[in-house]
Amino acid sequence: MLSSKAKPYIIVIILIISLLISALIAGYSNLKRAEDASTRGDYQLAAEFFEKAAGILFWRADLYERAGLAAMQTSQYEDAIGYFKQSAQLSEEGWVGFCTAYIQLEDLPSAVSTCGEGSQVYNSAQLYELLAFIHRSQGDWEAERTALQNQTRLDSTDAFAAYRLGLLLTLYSPDDALPELTRASTLNPEVDSAVQTLRAALAVSSQQSDPSMQRVIVGQAFGLVQDWALAKTAFEQAVELDENNAEAWAWLGEAKQQTGQEGSVELDRALSLNRNSVNVRALRGLYWSRQGKYEQMLAEYLLAAGIEPENPRWHANVGEAYSKLGDLVAALTAYQRAVDLAPTQADYWRLLAIFCAENNVRLEDVGLPAAQQANSLAPNDPATLDALGYVFLSTGRYASAETTLLQAIDIDPEFFPAHIHLAMTYLAQGNQPAAFNSLTYVRDAEGAGAYAETAKQLLDKYFQ
Repeated sequence: MLSSKAKPYIIVIILIISLLISALIAGYSNLKRAEDASTRGDYQLAAEFFEKAAGILFWRADLYERAGLAAMQTSQYEDAIGYFKQSAQLSEEGWVGFCTAYIQLEDLPSAVSTCGEGSQVYNSAQLYELLAFIHRSQGDWEAERTALQNQTRLDSTDAFAAYRLGLLLTLYSPDDALPELTRASTLNPEVDSAVQTLRAALAVSSQQSDPSMQRVIVGQAFGLVQDWALAKTAFEQAVELDENNAEAWAWLGEAKQQTGQEGSVELDRALSLNRNSVNVRALRGLYWSRQGKYEQMLAEYLLAAGIEPENPRWHANVGEAYSKLGDLVAALTAYQRAVDLAPTQADYWRLLAIFCAENNVRLEDVGLPAAQQANSLAPNDPATLDALGYVFLSTGRYASAETTLLQAIDIDPEFFPAHIHLAMTYLAQGNQPAAFNSLTYVRDAEGAGAYAETAKQLLDKYFQ
């Protein structure tokens, strides 16, 4: 028999046990609801129930993390960060989610510290990949290189990481760049063209005795592969190495324009250093073209052609300037001079043909033969096929235009000018559905750039 004094204690113990059992039941009930909600794809509800379960089942270190990961699924990044912070320990996936949440909120300093802390716990390729992304967003190329080296050490199958690391090594450690670039090309043959460009630049650069010109060559290669942010850094290094390098200043001006800056100060500095540099004149001509100052553009290219009269490139540029000024006779003469100087180069025949088609000038006796000559020199080049198709369209040869343009697209499905000209061909034939399909493809295509706007304008004009 229990004494009268012991009974109250027994009752308290029973009550405590009852409360604990009730709490456990509630905790596991919340956990079950969270898992069910997660299975259904209701991640917001899942996050709420995981949080409730975590508050009761305090020994389950994973529950706040699971709440955070569920919140990430519904883009509730601030909530996710709160959950991750309450977690006693995070898995690799949790650290990745924690870092990603800060990235999504554009809190890059917190993202860097979080990824860095996580990478001390887990030797994680994913965390280093996020670090590389953050440093790239901040323009901190050397920190990005370090992160990529760690990422590729852990994951040798990521083609983009290998390619990007190869780019950065080209800038900072050229002797180490080729293995990474080669690996990137092996992993993804689509980057082979860019890799070959960089490989050639490294070879040419290594033959230069002037460190400033080495950087200029590397920067030009970055421009060719459309990484103008890195090109700008290379040209900045070039002018730091030699403040009197006119070409470095001119190319820095070009890189600044390509990255949304003005660039005229650098181009003026280049001119003050060397008024007889064709590259300085050419890059200034390109600047004036973008500004719509076609008389200044013409003057620069005429000077370039005067310095190098046998270079067809400058005569073609002169032709473009005259065309923009409306002097079609002088433009035609300049384009013809370019093909006279380079009769075996398809590009100049193509430019002559396009000029004739765009301006309805001498199509039958100059434009069409020029397009056919370009095609004979480069029969599998989508650009020359596009030019030939455009001339066929401009001369009313619609069936030939359609066949030729489809050949260009078959070779390169993302050669957007051919899609535009094909749509124009369909419109001329009265084939509205086919034209609509071609134009909507370009309008919606990723990377179509200015051609997307052209497609949109044609859709607004013909399909309202």
